[in-house]
Amino acid sequence: MPTSRIRQIRPISGGCYGYPKGVDEVEIATAEWVDWFNHRRLYEYCGDVPPAELEAAYYARIAARQPAELTV
Repeated sequence: MPTSRIRQIRPISGGCYGYPKGVDEVEIATAEWVDWFNHRRLYEYCGDVPPAELEAAYYARIAARQPAELTV
């Protein structure tokens, strides 16, 4: 994707459009995107639920299961 197209679509951290001014700004923008992707986006395949909520429900269901009895 050309850089000019990226600049038009998504502002770099802090709401300013333009090229990143350094590595720190790129790292911050990347971390913000990863946070959004892992916690706030809606995962359409699983009923428009954010991934963090889906993961919490999965582990709650696992914890609610009764452990199987071991026989020796």
